[in-house]
Amino acid sequence: MREPAGEGPIEDVPEHRPVIERRMIHQGRVWNVASERFDYDGTPIVRELVDHPGAVAVLALDDEERALLIRQYRHPIHARVWEIPAGLLDGPGEPALAAAQRELGEEADLAAERWNVLADFQNSPGGSDETIRVYLARGISTLPAFARHDEEADIETRWVPLDDVVDAVLHRRVQSPSLAVGALAAAAARARGWDTLAPGDEPWIRHPRLGGEPWVLPGDRPETTP
Repeated sequence: MREPAGEGPIEDVPEHRPVIERRMIHQGRVWNVASERFDYDGTPIVRELVDHPGAVAVLALDDEERALLIRQYRHPIHARVWEIPAGLLDGPGEPALAAAQRELGEEADLAAERWNVLADFQNSPGGSDETIRVYLARGISTLPAFARHDEEADIETRWVPLDDVVDAVLHRRVQSPSLAVGALAAAAARARGWDTLAPGDEPWIRHPRLGGEPWVLPGDRPETTP
């Protein structure tokens, strides 16, 4: 057992353990499932994980401190749920901020003048490397309607006071992690005079790919088989 951590700030620390063997179990349209055997203090351990490219989400806030929510159908949970605009990073050449700006336009027909990093989180670090950056977007303006398809074709939108969104999270009426993290982080940041915000282009140092090693798209990592 490791010794208790000493004094200092509470923060996650990147730590890259040597991967001895990697095997692709499933290669999907959006993400893959892989099996990795890695060295942990001299002991080989095998773990299966969802290989995810990373994503961004946007809490857009207007001058009346209302948040832009979208509602769409999500097949894995068989429900139509309230969320905030979000989407995957589109490959190694797309900065996270550019992805957030793109998603706000594509899902809500909106643009913003001011962008800040609001929060970073990992959905399920015990089984996935998915990491999401939540942006705060202000100075909102409208864009021409974007042509949407599939589940996004009938997206609904609503501007909701931030405090009402927080109430919906705390009363468990909404469950989207990006919405919950974004709303609670925005309320806490507002209570502190927004002094916890970071510039929109702040480096994403704790992203498992962007932060500590070169970008590798799902399926592109070297594989070995037994």
